Amino acid sequence: MRLLYLVSVGIHILAATVWIGGMLFLVLVVVPWLRRGGRTDAAIFLRETGERFRNVGWICFGLLLITGTFNLWVRGVRLSDFGRAEWLESSFGKTVLVKLGAFLVVLVVSALHDFVVGPRATKAIAADARSTDARQQRRRASMLGRINVVLAIVLVAAGVVLVRGTPW
Repeated sequence: MRLLYLVSVGIHILAATVWIGGMLFLVLVVVPWLRRGGRTDAAIFLRETGERFRNVGWICFGLLLITGTFNLWVRGVRLSDFGRAEWLESSFGKTVLVKLGAFLVVLVVSALHDFVVGPRATKAIAADARSTDARQQRRRASMLGRINVVLAIVLVAAGVVLVRGTPW
């Protein structure tokens, strides 16, 4: 069981690294680079890379959900614990709730970004990159991306606290 747990933790960390690293690469490298180039080519490039990364991201979310659930189970967390006041009030229980809550928000924000706002933005940019609609859609997509970056930091911090304990 220990080996299976270690493999699960490794997959969990790898999936988180791929998701967060890919997101940061898009936000910090690709988007600024595209802003310097031709808007039409940028829209095509961003749409195509976004679609490919979307698939990778959702695979990572699935892996994170499966391995995270398994990892908690191995550490003794059961569904019934979520109804026990003493567990919910413990620092471990509170941290699990923060991590699960942040993960659920990430799923919602990602779904909005990937399936609603992002496609609208790329469509508006492709139609007329300098239009008011394109600018507004791009800002909405960017805001959702920034929210996910902040939530990713919360998730990493919560994961560290779960493993290492609270520093206070």
